[in-house]
Amino acid sequence: MARRKKIKTREILPDPVYDSVLVSKFINKIMEKGNKTIARKVVYQSFDIIKKKTKKEPLEIFELAIKNTSPLLEVKSRRVGGATYQVPKEVKGKRKLGLAIRWLIQAAKTKKGRPMRDSLAEELLAASKDEGAAIKKKNDTHRMAEANRAFAHFSW
Repeated sequence: MARRKKIKTREILPDPVYDSVLVSKFINKIMEKGNKTIARKVVYQSFDIIKKKTKKEPLEIFELAIKNTSPLLEVKSRRVGGATYQVPKEVKGKRKLGLAIRWLIQAAKTKKGRPMRDSLAEELLAASKDEGAAIKKKNDTHRMAEANRAFAHFSW
């Protein structure tokens, strides 16, 4: 018995340059106040920087960075009998992708004093090599879930 209506997910069209839905979602997440052209410019310029530095296809490095930063486990607060427990839960598909994208962008934004394209390119390269702030965030999340494994029986 469903309580609410099913949420209709909007179809996101692939971006014009790399023909990738993943890149399109990334651009949408970077976009602020509806300035999609600026968001596109930032992403494409950071991809150009990656191409110059590595001489590899930037889309492959981007996809590897997303894959590396995607978490497997996270903790959710669950209230049981007056006490709140951090219960580890497995992260499903769309949320996994959303968290990875969010962490990469946050990590790039925290590097102040330089253009976003540079810090984004740097963060994507670091994440593709399994290092950097976004990977640290993922590892912290995993460590938290591992530490609270004793409360896994509260996930129902």
